Amino acid sequence: MTLDKVDPVRNSVNATMSNSGTRRPKWFARSGIVAALDVGTSKVSCLIGRADEQGRFKIIGAGHQLARGIKAGAIIDMEQAEAAIGTAVHAAEQMAGETIRSVIVNLTGGQPRSRNVQVEIAIGGNPVGDAEVRKALAQARQVQIGPDAELIHSIPVSYSIDNTRGIHDPRGMFGDRLGIQLNLVAAATGPVRNLATCIARCHLDIESIVASPYAAALAALVDDEMDLGCTLIDMGGGTTSIAGFLDGGLAFTDCVPVGGSHVTNDIARGLTTAVVHAERIKTLHGSAMASSADERETIMVPQIGEEGPGQAAQVQKSQLVSIIQPRMEEIFELVRDRLEASGFAKSLGRRVILTGGASQLPGTRELAQAILDKQVRLGRPLNLTGDIGASAGPAYATVAGLLAYAIQHRPEVPTAVQTDSSPGWLRRVGRWIKENI
Repeated sequence: MTLDKVDPVRNSVNATMSNSGTRRPKWFARSGIVAALDVGTSKVSCLIGRADEQGRFKIIGAGHQLARGIKAGAIIDMEQAEAAIGTAVHAAEQMAGETIRSVIVNLTGGQPRSRNVQVEIAIGGNPVGDAEVRKALAQARQVQIGPDAELIHSIPVSYSIDNTRGIHDPRGMFGDRLGIQLNLVAAATGPVRNLATCIARCHLDIESIVASPYAAALAALVDDEMDLGCTLIDMGGGTTSIAGFLDGGLAFTDCVPVGGSHVTNDIARGLTTAVVHAERIKTLHGSAMASSADERETIMVPQIGEEGPGQAAQVQKSQLVSIIQPRMEEIFELVRDRLEASGFAKSLGRRVILTGGASQLPGTRELAQAILDKQVRLGRPLNLTGDIGASAGPAYATVAGLLAYAIQHRPEVPTAVQTDSSPGWLRRVGRWIKENI
């Protein structure tokens, strides 16, 4: 899968070429090794991949750790989050037999959202070259995104020359004015900087920060879905993220602060059991939609404070489903409302792809189809080889997509770790910590 059609100029101006002609970002041109870090509400995952000459990744290391100190994708306890990240990274390093110094990391916290902007520059009737494109991108960098927001992505969607719009590659064309339409993805500054600081405390640098649904889409979508229009819904533990694609490019992103952990907490409250038992019951017996057989199946539920044998309560599966289904309906109703408010609900087409751990609950696909009135499939990471194990499932689409981002993109212009605030800011944080702790 290639995203050249999404941003051919960006790739051509900034990418480097391997001996085989495959474009590779500069940060892994020497060793071919890239590390991806998914910091989520319920788990922290690290994958280490080695790129081949065809631009594909073989997984050589994987580490997974229960998330601590993270709520709704944002860090709330720096020490616990640092420990979880360090443990996941160390496990991946041990498996790979490599020591990593930098990672590509996802961003879920800070409510990342997007908006489309249009900028124009005068070219005076001359042909468009790389310099003109860079000038347009530099002007786009001046767009105000708010005093408390951090720019994560600035993705060119299309170009225009004078009155001709919808151009994917303007180089070599003549005109008086060059325009560029970009999709800007921004998030609250605090969660972004907390994430960067926590990773720096693990003695790691950040190569790029990538919005979670964008990363998941790079792993789970096929080219035709991006071209014809589709919506990816990444159902995580604390948040559900949305990414809309149209004409091969990212058109829209948003996030709702409800996810699989809220379902688990509802079960724990409704059945008066511990959260750990609620998660197990959800995984083994849960369903997002009721069926006629639910009345005939019973479940043993350990009660809080009564851990002895024979103390578990016996409940019908229908009672469990009656707790799960309303929360799952709420998630998809919120997603539907965000899509309608964005104005992209119709233009993105009728194709929906579900990823994330919460999407694996039986009946989720059918419930999404009923509420969203769209065709729904379950998305899994594509084009991974090696010892991937559990990383082949929907829960690991985001971390796999971070590796895909390394192959398909150069460092963006601008991003939260590539602008004036960083990587200089990030490096200063890391250097201060290493010198003073």
